[in-house]
Amino acid sequence: MIKKIVIIGPESTGKSTLCKELSEHYGTDWCPEYARAYLHEHGTQYTFDDLLTIAKGQLALEDQALRQLEEKQRAQQETHKTWPLFIDTDMYVLKVWCEFVFNKCHRYILDQIVHRSYDHYLLCNTDLPWVRDELREYPDLATREKLFRLYKDTMVHQSTPWTLISGMETDRLQQAIKAIDPLLR
Repeated sequence: MIKKIVIIGPESTGKSTLCKELSEHYGTDWCPEYARAYLHEHGTQYTFDDLLTIAKGQLALEDQALRQLEEKQRAQQETHKTWPLFIDTDMYVLKVWCEFVFNKCHRYILDQIVHRSYDHYLLCNTDLPWVRDELREYPDLATREKLFRLYKDTMVHQSTPWTLISGMETDRLQQAIKAIDPLLR
């Protein structure tokens, strides 16, 4: 059995780092954020339609990661054991992104939110220092906190269990492990 755990939150809150650390801790796989590869290839002057392309690419990447982990689990003959798959970003992130930048969201993204299911969310807080990189858009704390509130509101109004992840990197990893361990029993 595979448990899908999504890591979400504003940019520069340690999502990718947490995914990598959790996958190493549990000896499993993780699904990276498709948007980073897309924006590296196509540039940062994205359009509303680009976000739909990114959403579809993210889901294809997620489905591929799930299939690969299921194959790995079968090959190791551990289908009775629960394995986590860590997913860096999902359709809630694309919804927030669309609405924050363009004040609207693609129907496809909203439909995928309804039809896809996950086992747990880890919501990363903005209490890490912002780190510049060529793809990040919001260095100011006020905007990052506004985005965090949008993510938190999203988590509160959906039915999948979620955990707030705060503090420095080692604290975040320990909080995440504490939230995930019970899912794997």
